[in-house]
Amino acid sequence: MHHDPPSFDEVYAAHYAGLTVQLYAYFGDRQEAQDVVQEAFCRALARWSTVSRYDSPAAWIRRTAWNLAVSRWRRARTALNFLRRQRTDEPQLAGPTGEWVALVAALAELPATQRRAMVLHYLGDLTIAEIAEREGVAPGTVKSWLHRARGTLAGLLGAEASGVANV
Repeated sequence: MHHDPPSFDEVYAAHYAGLTVQLYAYFGDRQEAQDVVQEAFCRALARWSTVSRYDSPAAWIRRTAWNLAVSRWRRARTALNFLRRQRTDEPQLAGPTGEWVALVAALAELPATQRRAMVLHYLGDLTIAEIAEREGVAPGTVKSWLHRARGTLAGLLGAEASGVANV
């Protein structure tokens, strides 16, 4: 007697929840369990013309889901073992100084062209000619941007800016 294979929707409706519960118990993580079960059903759907003719398509999906779960668990275990072997004493870096924070805040107040010119010239060590070429303007324009930016920064930063203006 020949019977029609079950539809994908029928198998999904009948087995998704139970399989998710099984894998949730295995993982201890509901989202991981749902991801693995969804992946198994996606793989089954991609080859449903073959899988649907198996004696138990649900068994194939369950085996696929469990294989995916074990693979994920092994990858996670390997990653954790790797992390455990890494040195735990990370070098401590000093945070930004108050002057640096004030300078960055003051730079944010400048027009974009002046801010780029200041950063490229004083932090990027580019010459006026290099900035002019990069920005596609005359060197005199870059000098003007730098001059205006230094004046604005001096006003924003007060006496602290005198060091910037002379750099």
